[in-house]
Amino acid sequence: MRPIPILALALALNAGLSGFAVADQPGADWLPIDQVKKALMAEGYTEITKLEADDGHWDGEGIKNGQKMKFDADPKTGAILGEVAD
Repeated sequence: MRPIPILALALALNAGLSGFAVADQPGADWLPIDQVKKALMAEGYTEITKLEADDGHWDGEGIKNGQKMKFDADPKTGAILGEVAD
């Protein structure tokens, strides 16, 4: 019996895992999280409880006017693209 080469094994494992989602990553030209938070605070948010890269934009949750909100923010400017009460 011949041993399976490591590369072949790695390719087989990768093919088997291809159905799993990989977390989105901010693009190289995106604002850093701290600057996005500053932009959101300037728009009235008093607390940001979640902020992550998702489908080409920043996706998050926070407190605005005393209410829990969900929002999407522009990756390059931090401007709010949409928000809804949570």
